[in-house]
Amino acid sequence: MQIFFEKKGISLVIKLHGELDHHSSDYIREKIDAEIMSSNPKNIIFDMGGLSFMDSSGIGVIIGRYKLISSTGGKAAIVNLKPQIKRIYEICGLKKIIPNFNTTKIAIEKL
Repeated sequence: MQIFFEKKGISLVIKLHGELDHHSSDYIREKIDAEIMSSNPKNIIFDMGGLSFMDSSGIGVIIGRYKLISSTGGKAAIVNLKPQIKRIYEICGLKKIIPNFNTTKIAIEKL
């Protein structure tokens, strides 16, 4: 599992590559939290274009970071969902709390 960060204005783009599962979730959670603390973004955008698999542990990471950024008045978004990840996103109810956009540019404009 790889993770990359890119600051775009007041938003932090979190690019995920690989499998976000119980093996990688603690590592990813720690990396994201450290980056949020150091860069202090208003909003976060999860770019899932490189994600090939996500289980319930991965969903927990996403929801936890959503709660973290919401507690400071920020918003979260998800972009570039592949069909297999989009299915999980819809089934688990993430779509009810975190909006999905086709591109990072659109997400930044809408947040």
